[in-house]
Order: sequence, then structure tokens, then C-alpha cells
Amino acid sequence: MGLVDPAISIIVALGFLVALLYKRVNLGITLNATALLLALLALEWTKIPVIVYETTVDPPTISVVLATFGIMLLSQLYKETGIINKLSESIGNIIKNPKVVLSVLPAVIGLLPVAGGALMSAPLVDMEAEKLKLKPDRKAYVNLWFRHTVFPVYPLSLPIITTALLTGVAIPLIILRQIPVVLIMIIVGFIIGFWKIPKFKNEEKIDKKHKLNSNFKDFLIAFCPILATIVVTVALDLVGLGLSQHGLDVVIAILVGLAILIVIFRPTFTIFQKPFKSWGIYGITFAAYGAFLLRNVMIAPEISQVFSALVTNGGANSILLLTAVPAALGLLTGSPAGGVAVSVPILCGKTFVAPSVAALIYISAYLGYTIAPTHLCFTFTAEYFKCTLGKIYKYVIPSFLITFLMALLVYFLFY
Repeated sequence: MGLVDPAISIIVALGFLVALLYKRVNLGITLNATALLLALLALEWTKIPVIVYETTVDPPTISVVLATFGIMLLSQLYKETGIINKLSESIGNIIKNPKVVLSVLPAVIGLLPVAGGALMSAPLVDMEAEKLKLKPDRKAYVNLWFRHTVFPVYPLSLPIITTALLTGVAIPLIILRQIPVVLIMIIVGFIIGFWKIPKFKNEEKIDKKHKLNSNFKDFLIAFCPILATIVVTVALDLVGLGLSQHGLDVVIAILVGLAILIVIFRPTFTIFQKPFKSWGIYGITFAAYGAFLLRNVMIAPEISQVFSALVTNGGANSILLLTAVPAALGLLTGSPAGGVAVSVPILCGKTFVAPSVAALIYISAYLGYTIAPTHLCFTFTAEYFKCTLGKIYKYVIPSFLITFLMALLVYFLFY
């Protein structure tokens, strides 16, 4: 046994985690430091090198780390090559309804999981929102909410990948249960975001068919690397080669997407190497490793026994825990992956996890993260549109509650 009682060790470690996040310490450093502190407090020290080694050579861990690095590299190359600008411009040229554009643009740019990436869509949202005379707080809400509507069903979402590998549930089974939730998110966002906003009268005549075709072609070319990555991921899962069990489906798909981007857009060596010089790409990759290290520490017998009696199958208490714990951790950490990484070993340990349980844990952590004041997209959006978090919360909280109720309904229907 370690030097400190496991229950006290967990409380100290979680307090340490919250303190580091409050101080804006990088999530990668935070998760790894928390895992090591918990291990030092609760385990025999001779076991710590074994856990670190087993985590490092674990195939799912390696796959998630590689997938994380690849996704971040793809995102950075989209930004550095200017493809993201072409993608957003083509969408704006194809869709002439500002309300639809404001719903689609943040979501499409949200396919690139860059930390604080709401800043990438904020200027575009600001420009389109002026056509509807939206107030700053409404602009901020639209930018924040619609950016995060796509992630619950996005197979390249790092939190989904992490959830799938930690719970052993295939990505498509998690996504299937999130589709109704995403539909509600979109509907709620559209109603609250554009409530009592008059319809925009577009005086521009769309009579040039060749121009529309040209914009659509530009969109397909710019979207091609992301689309190829998504298609390959889903196809490999459907083929049933067992690649998804080790996370290799996403790794292979990312390589395909990167190859297509390089072939189509031919970035110079200077542009290609630029992401490798950024700490951000390594910080997020390190966070992926930290999520698995923390998970492996928490499922150690000395620690996991603290939670063994918490969840009873199908009981009301389990529903409360399956939602409250991930949501609270997502809110505190400002990271859905972090919320999932801590929640799964607490709530499930090494036991079999049903798809509905995995989906509920994920969406709870994700929604908690979405409304977290530690969420970079939230703070950056508020700063860009020069409005307080409180003014955005009056739109976000009702959206959160309605979406959360839909997540619970889906859980009970599909359990």
C-alpha cells in the first residue's frame, strides 16, 4: 500500500488537478502530473515504473497518441496553408442565408480540433451576424454553440477516440447514440440564437450557375482531406478487421487525409515543418498519453476498490453518477477527454461497458466542458465579441439543460 489512504489520495490528486487547471497549466502536464502524484500517494512506489511502462507500450495508448498527433498536424496544415480560409469562403458563397451560414461555418471549422479554435470562426461569424444585426452576446453564443455541435458525431474527435478505447466500445456505436443529441443541439441553437431575428433579405441574384458550381468545387477540394479521413475511418470500422479495437482505424485514416492534403495542395517544406515547431501540437499529444496514464493508475486495485461500490447496474444512483461525475469533471478540467479519462475508471473500472453507458459518460463530460469557464473557446469567444461570460450563459445554460435531457432520454431508450 502507499503512504496515504486511497480515498484521501484521490481527493488530493483531484484538488491538485483543479489547481493546475486554474493556473492554466498545459493539460498534458496536468494529466501526467496528476497521475504520478496519485500513484506516489496511493501505490507502492515499485509499482509506478511498471504502470508507466505498461501504459507506454500499450497498443491502444500508442494508437491514440499517434492519432492525436496526426489530427493536430492535419489541423495545423489546414491553417498554415490557408485551406481553412478557402473552405469558409466557399461555404459563404454557396449558402446565401446568413442564419444557415452562421450555423454551418463554426461547425465546419470545428472539424479542426484546435485548442481555442473558436477564434478561427469568430471573424467570419462576426461578419455574417452583422447582416442580421445580432448583438455581441448573441454572436458569441452562436459562435460557441454551433462550433461544438459536430463533435459528438465526429469520428475524429479526440474525446470520442479516447472514450472508445477506454471503454472498449466501437466509435460507430457511440456516434449512433449521439445523433438525436446533435439534432437537438442544432435545433436549440437555431431557436435561441435567432429568436425574433427577422429574415435577411438578400438582394443579390443567384443567376450565375457556373459561379455556384465553382464555389461548390472549391468547397469539395478544400474539404477533401477531412472527408477522406472520415470516410476511411468509418469504412475500416464497418469492414470489421478489428482495427478499431486498437485505434488503428483512425491512425490509418489520418495518414490517408494527410497524404491527400499534400498531394492536392503541395505545401512547401517550410510550411510543412512549421507545425512541428509549435508546442501546442506536442502539448495536446502529451495530454492523450496522460489520459491513459491516469486511467491506468486509477484502475490499480488499491485505488479502484474505493469506487467499486459506487455504481450498481441500472439503479437510479448509477444514472446520477454516470452524468454528474463526467459533467463535473468536464466542467472543472475544461476538457472532455480529461473528463472521460478520469470518469471511466471511477465509474466502470475494468468491467464491461455497455455502449449506452459509454455514450452517456462521453456526452455528459462533453456538455460539461462546453459550458466550462475554463474552456478556451468560451473565454476566447467572450473576449473577441467583448461581452461577459454571464451574458453568454443566459443562452448557454438553457441550451445545455435541454440537450442534457435529450442525452438522458437516448440513454433510457437505447439501454
